[in-house]
Amino acid sequence: MTESRDATFVFGLAVAGRAVATSLRKRGIEVVVGDDNLTNEHRSFAQSVGARVVDIARDGQLQRVMSEINVLSPAPGVPIHHAVIRSAREHGISIQSEIEISHRMEQTRSDGPRPTVAVTGTDGKTTTTFLITAILRAAGLRTEAVGNTEVPLIESLDTDAQVFAVECSSFRLEYTEMFRAQASAWLNIAPDHLDWHGTYQQYFDAKAKMWANCLPTDVAVAPSDDVNILAVARASAARMVTFGATEGDYRVVGEELCGPFGPITSISRMKRSLPHDITNALAAAAVCIESGLASTEHVAQALEQFENAPHRIQFVTELDGVNWFNDSKATSPHAASVALRAFDSIVLIAGGKNKGLDLSQMACEPQRMRAVVAIGDSADDIARAFSGVCTVVKAESMSDAVAQARVLARAGDVVVLSPGCTSYDWYSNYGERGDDFMNCVRELSGNHR
Repeated sequence: MTESRDATFVFGLAVAGRAVATSLRKRGIEVVVGDDNLTNEHRSFAQSVGARVVDIARDGQLQRVMSEINVLSPAPGVPIHHAVIRSAREHGISIQSEIEISHRMEQTRSDGPRPTVAVTGTDGKTTTTFLITAILRAAGLRTEAVGNTEVPLIESLDTDAQVFAVECSSFRLEYTEMFRAQASAWLNIAPDHLDWHGTYQQYFDAKAKMWANCLPTDVAVAPSDDVNILAVARASAARMVTFGATEGDYRVVGEELCGPFGPITSISRMKRSLPHDITNALAAAAVCIESGLASTEHVAQALEQFENAPHRIQFVTELDGVNWFNDSKATSPHAASVALRAFDSIVLIAGGKNKGLDLSQMACEPQRMRAVVAIGDSADDIARAFSGVCTVVKAESMSDAVAQARVLARAGDVVVLSPGCTSYDWYSNYGERGDDFMNCVRELSGNHR
C-alpha cells in the first residue's frame, strides 16, 4: 500500500488514460489506475506497466485512494460532476488532464521545452490543427498533431518532434493549471458538451483556459466577429491577432487570403474553399506566421496541397444530379450549421444521441432546406425543429434514411448527413456512422467499395 501521497491516479483507461499511465511509469512515478467499467483487459494493462488497480465501485476504495495520491488525471470523457472529480476536489488534490501533465513534463526536458501551438473552438479544431501541422512540415519542422486528434500529446514527448500542434478540447482544458502555447487560435464558440460541463459558462471558461498562462511574447489568434472571445484575448498577456472572412488581420480581400503584409494565396488554389475552409485556413496561417515558425510561402504551399480529414463535409458521390456529402463529425447544432450554410438546396439527414443541446438551432437556414430525414434517438426533436420549415420524414436505419433522401432530392440538390448529435445511439463513434452512410450511398449508386 502507498504510505505517502505521491502517486497519480489515472482514471479512465481509453487511449489518453493508457498513454498517461504508461508515460508516468516510464518516468518512475507511482501510478494507480481505475475506470467506471473495469475489465480483465484493463487489469492486464495495469500489470504490464506496473500500476495498481483500484475499483472505486467497492465500498471505501474511492476514499482510500484519495489518501494515497497527490494528482488525479481523469480521461477526457470523465465529466466534472463525476464522483471521482468531486472527491478529488474535496481532498484538495490537483486535477491534471493529459495535456497538463504533458506540459509539465516537457518543461523538465534536458534540451529545453519545444515550441507548442494550440487550437480550440467548438468546431474546426481538428482540421485547423492538421492545417497548422501541414504548414509547419512545409517549413521543414518535424511537427506532431496531438491532443484531441486521438494521438495524446504525452505519447509524442519521447519522439524527435520539433513542434507540437495541440488540439485542445474543453475536456482537456478544464483540468489545466500551467498549460501554455506560444501561439494559439480560438476559432469559435457555441453551446456544446453541456451534458459534461453543466452550463454554457463553464464550457466557455474551460476554453478560455488556453490563454490563462500566456506571456507577452505569445500570440492569441481570435475571430474578429466574436466579441466574447476577443475580450478574453485582450485580457490575456498575449499579443492579439485577429482573423475573419472579411475583417481582421488575416482576412479575404477579393479572391485572395491575405495577412497584414499582403496576399498569401488565391482561394482558387485551395482544393476546397467552403466558407469554413477559408476561416480555418486564415486562423492556421496566423498561428504559423505570427509565431515565427513559418513563412507566407510555407503557408501557401501547404494550403494548396491540403486534403481535408474524412467525415467533415466529405464529398461521397454524385447520383442523378444530386451531390452527397458525409458530415458525420458534426455532432452539435453549431457544427451542422456550417454545412447548412455551405449549400443552397439541401436534403438533410440529422439526428442521433443529443448531448443536452437545443436542436431547434439547426433550422437556422430555412430558405436552403428542401427536406429533412430525422434519425436516431433524437428523431422526434429533429422533426419538431423543422416542423413548418420543410418536408420532414423519419427513418429507422441509415439505409432507410439514404433511400428516403434519394426520393426527396432533386437534380441540383445536395444530400448531407450532418447529424447535429453524437452517434452513440446507433454507432460507437462518428467515424463508424459516416462510413455506414457512405456505404449506403455507394450501394445506391452501384459504386460500393
